[in-house]
Amino acid sequence: MTSPRGKSLTKSTDFILSQNLWLKILIGMALGIGVGLILSPSGLAIISEDAAFSLGEWIKLPGIIFLGLIQMVILPLVMCSIILGIADSGSMETVKRLGLRIIPYFVFTTAIAITIGIILVQLIEPGALIDKGLVQAAMESGAGSDRLAAGTFTDLSIPDRIANLIPTNPAKAEVDRNMLQIVIASILVGIALLGVSPKSGKPLKDLCVAGQVLSMKIISWAMTIAPYAVFGLLCNITIRIGADALLSVGLYMITVLAALSLMMVVYMIIVKVIAGYSIKEFIAGIREAQLIAFSTSSSAATMPVSIQAAEEKLGIRPEISRFVVPLGATINMDGTALYQAVAALFLCQVFGIELSFGEMILLLMTTVGASIGTPATPGVGIVVLATILVGIGVPAEGIALIIGVDRILDMCRTTVNVTGDLTATTVMQKWLPEVKETKTI
Repeated sequence: MTSPRGKSLTKSTDFILSQNLWLKILIGMALGIGVGLILSPSGLAIISEDAAFSLGEWIKLPGIIFLGLIQMVILPLVMCSIILGIADSGSMETVKRLGLRIIPYFVFTTAIAITIGIILVQLIEPGALIDKGLVQAAMESGAGSDRLAAGTFTDLSIPDRIANLIPTNPAKAEVDRNMLQIVIASILVGIALLGVSPKSGKPLKDLCVAGQVLSMKIISWAMTIAPYAVFGLLCNITIRIGADALLSVGLYMITVLAALSLMMVVYMIIVKVIAGYSIKEFIAGIREAQLIAFSTSSSAATMPVSIQAAEEKLGIRPEISRFVVPLGATINMDGTALYQAVAALFLCQVFGIELSFGEMILLLMTTVGASIGTPATPGVGIVVLATILVGIGVPAEGIALIIGVDRILDMCRTTVNVTGDLTATTVMQKWLPEVKETKTI
């Protein structure tokens, strides 16, 4: 990235990566759980329950600030990155060729991820070992009631859903954080820029460049408090749920992590067999992007780092990386889809709900659709999960059983999401060798 934008983004990412965040965050995770167990009423209980809960609210404050900073810049970062990615592609022909290949690829890998999750959770059956007393406590907590989306997937007909993709009111789409509408709007603006003269489009492109650079600068500030944020969030959750709840969902965590690991193996196979890349070089090239993804729990916040890794470490052409990565960060959520499938079936096992083969297929299709519309921001997967649960007859309150470990799993599934995006760039590089180089701003 030799352009002013590239240099500025590189400066921000180098600042983030120079902080040894991976070590600090792991230390923060361990200390957060440890201190939480010491303070928890169901742990060592060195202080009273009221005092512990009150202290937990203060301890998690850095985490709330961290999440707020990330969420504040997600919309401008997503919009600017997609617009610039399409505008920099050089021609409508390039966009068409990429689009016709990348969308089916994204759907295919997401289906593979969900299938892995479904098979593994059926084999391990983590829901069979949950303490029924814990289930009753979850039902009484009402934890899922405030996480339901405004509507479910059955509220609209298919033509209505298609019509809903067009953001007739962009301001409302931003307020509602309807990421699918925002992505569609950004794609349309990017395509429109290809159809106007460079002189006419330059002011908007310059504005998007500034938006992308400034967003990444704010993210670099947020990353300085990431270890304290992770410590605070995990400490507060552990104080409230205690050791028993953590241990009771331990097998569920192992199931999710095992499924995510298998999906990473699938990516390595794709990289080697389909894209023809060295697995060792691929892993070395994407390591920094994975670190940022793990730290922020946001594939959107990781976009500039992912693009930099694709172009500088993997040798991906800019017209591919700057189209595929921003698009993938908003609609290619393999890790999130896998997690939602495992969580949904885990809760089905907990509540004794049997799903037929047809219902399994429906769950797969619903999860694919839900993952495409999931905002690339921390913790949003749990909100989408609530909607999926209602659709298959599981009480949304069951979410209380898995909220405590969601932060850790969110970090892991986001790492898988970003790895999937970068894997896609290598495949597109292989499938579109004839795409001409274009100059970048």
